[in-house]
Amino acid sequence: MQKLRLRYAKRGRLRFTSHRDIARTFERALRRAGVPMAYSQGFSPHPKVSWVGAAPTGVASEAEYVEVSVVEAVDPAALRDALDAVLPPGLDVLEVVQAAGGSLPERIEASTWQVELPSVSPEALGAAVEAFLAAESVEVERLTKDGRKVIDVRPAVVSAKVVAAEPGDAGTAQVQAYSSDAGHDARDLSQPCGILVMVVRQTTPTVRPDDVLSALRVVADLVPPVPAKATRMAQGRLDDEGGLVDPLALDRAAEV
Repeated sequence: MQKLRLRYAKRGRLRFTSHRDIARTFERALRRAGVPMAYSQGFSPHPKVSWVGAAPTGVASEAEYVEVSVVEAVDPAALRDALDAVLPPGLDVLEVVQAAGGSLPERIEASTWQVELPSVSPEALGAAVEAFLAAESVEVERLTKDGRKVIDVRPAVVSAKVVAAEPGDAGTAQVQAYSSDAGHDARDLSQPCGILVMVVRQTTPTVRPDDVLSALRVVADLVPPVPAKATRMAQGRLDDEGGLVDPLALDRAAEV
């Protein structure tokens, strides 16, 4: 049995798709691509597909991960191409590597998020972020299936900074990378746009981008006039400088 690890992106309108539907779409794509999947034992066998976390519904991502087990040797590059050919636009396989042992979930403890706030000036966003970082605790309410729950957002945020994107400027290269994947999803360059880049620990309960925006409302009364767009840019373990270590780096090195 061979285990393969995939990094995929969720872009454009696909960001509004639930994780359950994403999983079903992937399993259909694996069948259509003729991948020799390994199956679980028992009365109702299921393909051995293991999801490592999932971006919340409504946010985009450039760094989602899934593991698949197969019963015949599969070339990672060929698998990537085969899946990309049958997956819908906006659900894109970026990389496939052969697992070199170890646990993939143990290599992921934080995410880098990039949040666009159209019509919010970088100055206003920067002041709100400064107030948030200066606080020891910022509690917000989240509506769950069990009712309202209060969570402290501040401990989960490792770092946060504001990237300015002025009118007529496409902003950073990263903004271009994920905003241009579909014309309908690109931001209006005629409006100012504050861009928040933050590293957030994957705690329990999970602190999501909208929780951080709620925290900015609490500390600075920052209320974006239009919905923000959040994209997960990376996942991994935290290094000594607060950056993230690529979770597939060890697998990639083992292939050399």
